[in-house]
Amino acid sequence: MARPALRIDAVLVQAVIAGALSFAHLHDLAAAAGQTGWKAWAYPVSVDLLLVAAWRRLRADGPSRLAWCWFLIALVASLGANVATAGLLDLGDVPNWLRILVAAWPALAFMGGTLLAHSPAGPSPAPPTPSASDSEHEALSEPAAVAEPQWLPEHVAAPHAEETPAVPVPAALVEHARKVADDHHARTGAQIDTDTLRTRLGVPPQLADAIAAQLTRPEGNDR
Repeated sequence: MARPALRIDAVLVQAVIAGALSFAHLHDLAAAAGQTGWKAWAYPVSVDLLLVAAWRRLRADGPSRLAWCWFLIALVASLGANVATAGLLDLGDVPNWLRILVAAWPALAFMGGTLLAHSPAGPSPAPPTPSASDSEHEALSEPAAVAEPQWLPEHVAAPHAEETPAVPVPAALVEHARKVADDHHARTGAQIDTDTLRTRLGVPPQLADAIAAQLTRPEGNDR
């Protein structure tokens, strides 16, 4: 099986060359500003990482002031080093203000990387507020709630209207009760109540109720 030929991407080669040149310019400027040894090599890494972090934040979360600010800061640092090492600046006699900027860059880059990594993204859009028509549509589409019957426990009887069972009352007992009621009215001036009638006659409560019902009827209609 033939192995695929190695394909060289011109864009990738160009990016590698440009990155190497920019890296070298940043290193030379840092070394000229007094950062010797490994520190001079760390400056170009710091600048390029901040540039990439800001660009990724722009690509992931969209345009934001924070990402654009640190992207421009890193871009100016990279372009400034490239321009400064093009012969416009004497690297043997670097001015003090440039030494101060180079010495302050680590703290600035650390703050920028921390803000880009831990700052929250832009506010998420608020959920749409349902309009009146949507609410009406939902109300029409949902079935009306039906009240469920509340069942009583089996051992509790449902309430019902109290009914007085029909009790046969002898006519003689009704006549005797009428005399008792008349006597009670003559002595007290008030109609006799059921409890008093039951006590005077000595009958059960149901029979007393039936007798009282008979007394409320006109005479001759006891049955």
